[in-house]
Amino acid sequence: MIRVGVNGYGTIGGRVADAVTKQKDMELVGVTKFTPDYRARLAVDRGIPIYHLDADGKAKFEKAKVPTSGSLQDLLKKVDVMIEATGEEIASGNKAMYEKAGVRAIFEGGEEHELTGFSFNSNCNYDGAKGRKFVRVVSCNTTGLCRTLHALKTNFGVKKARGVLARRAADPQEVGKGPIDAVVPDPVTLPSHHGPDVMTVLPDVNITTMAIKIPTTHMHLHSLIVTLGKKVTAEEVVAAFQREQRVMVVEGKSGFKSTSHIIDWARWKGRPRNDVYEACIWKESVTVVDDNELYLFLGVQQESIVTPENIDAIRAMMGTTSQAESVRMTNSSLGIAEPAK
Repeated sequence: MIRVGVNGYGTIGGRVADAVTKQKDMELVGVTKFTPDYRARLAVDRGIPIYHLDADGKAKFEKAKVPTSGSLQDLLKKVDVMIEATGEEIASGNKAMYEKAGVRAIFEGGEEHELTGFSFNSNCNYDGAKGRKFVRVVSCNTTGLCRTLHALKTNFGVKKARGVLARRAADPQEVGKGPIDAVVPDPVTLPSHHGPDVMTVLPDVNITTMAIKIPTTHMHLHSLIVTLGKKVTAEEVVAAFQREQRVMVVEGKSGFKSTSHIIDWARWKGRPRNDVYEACIWKESVTVVDDNELYLFLGVQQESIVTPENIDAIRAMMGTTSQAESVRMTNSSLGIAEPAK
């Protein structure tokens, strides 16, 4: 059993922790929490051991009568891999702590590529993570782009890709964040960082992006224009997407007319937290112009799309399982459909 700890039980950390509990080859040793809030109490209800950060944290949890199993330093002595999910302001500074403890660690996409020297996407470079001490799972937007471009690159070749990302302004619980009645260029200076981030995983893909923030919490929506390496039809492109792991082709005629409908699908499907682990491509949007210029809409659920990537990254770093087997195991545990053959 791979012993896993999660530093931070929030949007990403909570989802990854829950996913670890569903893996037959992993044990969730515990999670850290800064405050004894309702999420901490829910973790206790689920039988997840909580670890406080320090003496001050211990006092806060004792006062709130929320039990803990020790400190973060105690947790580090019990694990093989830590998921670092504390947030951009803290995470990068924890690398030295993991090095000192001799523990492997997975960082999230808010950190710079240079922090670990390796950025991970299961579809694209699983084997490159084997034996590494530190790995960065790329961000939600980069994950969606990598899956999409991987399908196009391996089937048709990609000469260049251009994208406009309409990004959600905040996650649902972030009530004090994000524009209320505005569309915000983010950043104003172009291009955005998303293109270079994709190239940390797919270095030979020529991609340039720009991004805006919009007043929604559900998902991101990408508008992509990709020049392919050969003449194709829309039908061939859709078939390639349907063969790609963790890409879901949705149709407007089936009721998928917005990002809200994708979230509603996850809700009706019974996914925990209405999670959508797949990169979602609207079938009707897949259009080919001049034989090889492809247009499409891509939906990315920012809270959950990286969850399966973190699970695969654990196995890749530990070298316990092949890419195909890890993806199969993760998909099965999370209810992600296998692609068409």
